[in-house]
Amino acid sequence: MQAHARPIAALLGAAALALLAGCEDGRPPLAPAGPAAAQADPARGRGLVAARGCVACHTVPGVRGPRSNVGPPLEDLARRAYLGGALPNTPANLARWLLDPPAFNPGTAMPDMDLTPAEAADIAAFLLAPASSGGRAP
Repeated sequence: MQAHARPIAALLGAAALALLAGCEDGRPPLAPAGPAAAQADPARGRGLVAARGCVACHTVPGVRGPRSNVGPPLEDLARRAYLGGALPNTPANLARWLLDPPAFNPGTAMPDMDLTPAEAADIAAFLLAPASSGGRAP
């Protein structure tokens, strides 16, 4: 029976490597989609990120503020698989997360920021916009 253990372990290892290879950074970033995203304004979102003090906890490219390590840096957010370790990273889910983070991850340190749905959509559009677009600074 031990003779079969090594080939099985090798197959499992090969499968794990294949899965990891699929996680390479070459995939395109997410793009906002749907009617709510069509009305969202990345420029308004940038202003809201600054006004709401998001940089007190996060490093946000294109927004001046102290470098903070309380929350994760938000550059290349569109390339991440999950938001807050709880939701698949989609524009709609990012807006939902921003509306009430503790509802999706009760252990999160991120508070409910008392955003409106339109504000959350604007911030999501800004955070998911590529650096080359008008919404994000390089």
